[in-house]
Amino acid sequence: MVSSLDGFVAKKDGDVSWLQSTDSYEKGITLTEKDIAEFLKSIDCYVMGSRTYQQALELGWPYGEVPVVVLTNRALRPDRKNVGCYAGELPSLVYEQLKPNYQNIWVVGGPTVAKEFIQLQLADEIIVSIMPIILGDGIQFFDYIGQEQRLHLKEVKAYKDGMVELRYEVGNP
Repeated sequence: MVSSLDGFVAKKDGDVSWLQSTDSYEKGITLTEKDIAEFLKSIDCYVMGSRTYQQALELGWPYGEVPVVVLTNRALRPDRKNVGCYAGELPSLVYEQLKPNYQNIWVVGGPTVAKEFIQLQLADEIIVSIMPIILGDGIQFFDYIGQEQRLHLKEVKAYKDGMVELRYEVGNP
């Protein structure tokens, strides 16, 4: 998930144009196209909510032919062979369908989906990229998860554009 420093993932109207930073941090690393391609190759399956799915279609579908599961209770008809819809219980999806078939399952975007995966303890890692901006208002990343969850910091990266990536292992360190 990418968020502002004050914990918002989008403006109230859904605008995410602020994700492109013009900041400059001299000590930061450069995120190259090769780095991005290598990371994307490691993902076996994506899981996302229906709003993220529709936004991805509008923005140019960055997921290629990797299998995608869209969580929805609406009647969506995916127009891609690699996209399927799911409307059941998340633990059943994860343990019965995804884990037996995929090694690296990536939950993409959407605070509602991220929150539910964390609450149900279905996430084993949380990666948050914080952009150098305070939005002051918008759609929150986390809003009252309702339970304490211990995390273990695995990695911190600072990028030249001022973005900081925090990678946490979920569980009791």
